[in-house]
Amino acid sequence: MKKIFLFSIAVILFTVASAQHQLVKLWSTDTILKVPESVLFDGKNKVLYVANIDGQPWANDGKGSIGKVGLDGKIIAVDWVSGLLAPKGMGLYKNKLYVADLTELVVIDVTTGTIIERIAVEGAGGLNDVSADENGTVYVTDSRARRVYEVKDGKASMLLDSSKLKGPNGILKHKGSLYVLDAGSMYRMEKDGSLTKLAEGMEGGTDGIENVGGGDFLVSTWGGVVYYVAADGTKQVLLDGRGDKINSADIGYDAAKRIVYIPTFWKNSVVAYELK
Repeated sequence: MKKIFLFSIAVILFTVASAQHQLVKLWSTDTILKVPESVLFDGKNKVLYVANIDGQPWANDGKGSIGKVGLDGKIIAVDWVSGLLAPKGMGLYKNKLYVADLTELVVIDVTTGTIIERIAVEGAGGLNDVSADENGTVYVTDSRARRVYEVKDGKASMLLDSSKLKGPNGILKHKGSLYVLDAGSMYRMEKDGSLTKLAEGMEGGTDGIENVGGGDFLVSTWGGVVYYVAADGTKQVLLDGRGDKINSADIGYDAAKRIVYIPTFWKNSVVAYELK
């Protein structure tokens, strides 16, 4: 009887722990986006920017574009800004949208919807994710060359090289710390350039990263899994689209309303969820 009681308590505790957080679906856009790889929330202008690859992930075909979606899920423009190659991660500083586009960082003026600068990144093999800090410094990962770059005043310099990375993707500068997703693990870069592993055991295609308060983060994987990663490194699966072959690439996040925006890649839509 005692064993049954203890087992029941263990089951209850496990159930409560596993139900600690959840994603509640709010809406989904029409499926007319063009292989959306990344979503970025712009609270000031109350809009979402969507990076449309429109083709194979690393194809230099000139078909890429940035789309614009309302916070209600209605598509404002599929090809708001065209003339890109295979755009992926984005970062926003004031009115400048920075887009990783294979070997260069494309800068878009969001007030006019025009490309105002293209920053070439020497030696880049495949730029992927972007994060901009409060001072306008931009950080960008290179998944193919296995590097992380820092961009200041229009010039890129290498911050982390291939000796420390396997295939970095998601990146986030948050409250003075730089976080990097690499081959299924989450790291924080220290002042001496070393990497401290904060969580591991996720799918190798770790893609997007967003802070949800304190030391807790959301991490998406291209394969379709979204994790809640607690400050102690423990993980909870919030979403798993692998069975339905629904990807979850580079997510966006509205911290005030706790809304997660997930690009579905080959399914050509963006889906919004409230984080509970």
